[in-house]
Amino acid sequence: MVRANGAVSLRELARVVQTSEVTVRRDVRALEAEGLVDRRHGGAVLPGGFTRESGFPQRAMAATAEKTAIAEYAAGLVREGEAIVVGAGTTTQELARRLARVPGLTVVTNSLLVAQALAHANRVEVVMTGGTLRGSNYALVGSGAEQSLVGLRVSRAFLSGSGLTADRGLSTSNMLAASVDRALVRAAAEVVVLADHTKLGAETAFQTVPTDLITQLVTDQPPPECERAGTEIEALADQGVRISVAAPAVAGGKAGPAERTDRAERTDRGTEAARRDVPLPAPRGAVHPGLAASAPLGQRMTDLAPTRRR
Repeated sequence: MVRANGAVSLRELARVVQTSEVTVRRDVRALEAEGLVDRRHGGAVLPGGFTRESGFPQRAMAATAEKTAIAEYAAGLVREGEAIVVGAGTTTQELARRLARVPGLTVVTNSLLVAQALAHANRVEVVMTGGTLRGSNYALVGSGAEQSLVGLRVSRAFLSGSGLTADRGLSTSNMLAASVDRALVRAAAEVVVLADHTKLGAETAFQTVPTDLITQLVTDQPPPECERAGTEIEALADQGVRISVAAPAVAGGKAGPAERTDRAERTDRGTEAARRDVPLPAPRGAVHPGLAASAPLGQRMTDLAPTRRR
């Protein structure tokens, strides 16, 4: 928890592990003796006195073109007048910036950055959860956030995370953040995961969304050398997740083929989103079971149809 958050209180530790503060204090003392943490009044921090999780600026700077394309595609899935939940993360922040143009939208979020991106959108209603601020990613977590979501029902949840695999689904490195994300999932009829190729195949400590609850993955085209990401895309499609590949803008500022959106092609719920002409990972000698027999993986297409029935 200290590694994920930079600092943690003894009271919070005792609550999470369901033991007494006396026991936690003794364990923290032992961890300090091993050089793993530094004790502070009422809690513990990373060695050297860091009190905040480092890495958010680095995460915000990573795969920026891919995140922009993913966010643009995901925004095209949202309809006028819809009610959705949006979780915390750098990719969902990019999504929020584009949701400001959707009239009549209601967005429920635990992310200060998502709320800030929509603060001046006069046609979008923003509803924030309660909870305790986790400064490392500007998100509200804890029992207050979870309780505020009880009884909520929306059409879709848009979530990001630290890792995504076909075996385990979406995961994150922080237990409190994972718990709130699970509450967001319970409030939604469908779950859309936004994850660039760097997160595909990565596993982190706490599961947020198991694979069988993921409706759709919006990702980017993995580079040829990233075989693991391509393998995970195929495995996720095998388990019934709809795969949508967004293309970053090409040189000169023009949108790539996957970035253009025709809203007229999205009508009633259940209608497929507009197709994008983007190459999928190279074939491995077989026709993908999620595609028609006449459409091998080498062809240029974007959306893999799910193989399971919902």
